[in-house]
Amino acid sequence: MSAADRSARLLVVEDKDSLRAMLEEALRGEGYAVTAVSTAEEAFERLADEAFALVLTDLKLPGADGLEVVSAARATSPPTPVVVMTAYGSVRRAVEAMRRGALDFLEKPVELDALFGLVDGAVGGREPEDMFAVGAAPPIVGRHPRLHAALRLLKKVAPTESTILLTGESGTGKELFARAAHALSPRRAGPFVALNCAAIPETLIENELFGHEKGAFTGADRRQAGRFEQAAGGTLFLDEIGELPLAVQSKVLRVLEEHSFERVGSGATLEADVRLVVATNRDLRGMVEDRLFRPDLYYRLEVFPIDLPALRERTEDIPVLTQYLAGRLGQRHGVEPVRLEAEALEFLAGRPWPGNVRELSNLLERATIVEPGTAWSAQSLRRLTGDAVEGGEAQAVRQALVDAGGDKHMAAERLGISYRTLQRRVKKYDLEGFPEYRD
Repeated sequence: MSAADRSARLLVVEDKDSLRAMLEEALRGEGYAVTAVSTAEEAFERLADEAFALVLTDLKLPGADGLEVVSAARATSPPTPVVVMTAYGSVRRAVEAMRRGALDFLEKPVELDALFGLVDGAVGGREPEDMFAVGAAPPIVGRHPRLHAALRLLKKVAPTESTILLTGESGTGKELFARAAHALSPRRAGPFVALNCAAIPETLIENELFGHEKGAFTGADRRQAGRFEQAAGGTLFLDEIGELPLAVQSKVLRVLEEHSFERVGSGATLEADVRLVVATNRDLRGMVEDRLFRPDLYYRLEVFPIDLPALRERTEDIPVLTQYLAGRLGQRHGVEPVRLEAEALEFLAGRPWPGNVRELSNLLERATIVEPGTAWSAQSLRRLTGDAVEGGEAQAVRQALVDAGGDKHMAAERLGISYRTLQRRVKKYDLEGFPEYRD
């Protein structure tokens, strides 16, 4: 079906009579065949009996809601694309819809030009691009629907000043998204400053964020600017925000609320002219319930959440990811990039990838160093990953971590080894953060 084919069948689900009638009339005016219903239950019946090129549904419906319409549409064969409509400011609901497979969302009041553009693109059957690149930001590679849903959310929020919360497992590309947000923002000419909160000792994190005055503490022989100051006019990316101590969380909250801060050892108030992007692989909501994370800060940070899919959820992206990463690694090392045979790609698609894209990149780098320019087979990759010899041990560690819910102390007890030994094996098999981050 081409974008010029305006005879496509559309299903509109909207309980408000006036809006449903307006959407039906507008889309029919563009040449589409439109079926309009007022409830999710009616939508389920239509989806069971008829094939549609697109579903346009409100999220708030009487009875079953729009999220269930999304699930029903995506369960058809082939899956039916869905665009959801939501009230202004209800971003969390839209994000949940896109997690369930919705193509995109529109905020009410619906602008017809935006609606027509989305519908034309969806029913036109345009293939998503393999790579998204903007400005100097590193490209984001892949065409999986969940990845592109996250990119669509990013494009909507990047031009604003809203705080962005990036969630997902370690190695899923959260910093790539943060850099893309900066490149798409009005602050793109300013600095992009990144800080991994988990990499800084608890006693030094406040100093790293806010800086200090000369003489503020022993060894402070000069004034030092912190990351908030260094990022003035640009974007500050705080990775692993869940690792911030509670005392420092309150200071970050103040920056978000009052746009000001003080250096350590100073009474002078400085303006915080930054756009904040934060990321975590932890369950912040659960941490709030466990009183490990301030609820007021959490609600300030989750203004616009974007969840990134794990690599094992988008294994169809592995061929294009492999090609891109191998080429980049070959350039970095000044050698011919490695190539992977079809069976090798199948082997990679079957791996659990607890370290996600970062783990895949590490594997390809090892292959590039060992035998550059080689066409690697599945058997060769098994030897390189140690699966042929160490697969049983690696699987045992994975299973223990799953059984323990990520608790490494409990997993070590289950395996009958010390915590330090488990830590070494977790690092050896690239299992950090699998299946979720816990000490």
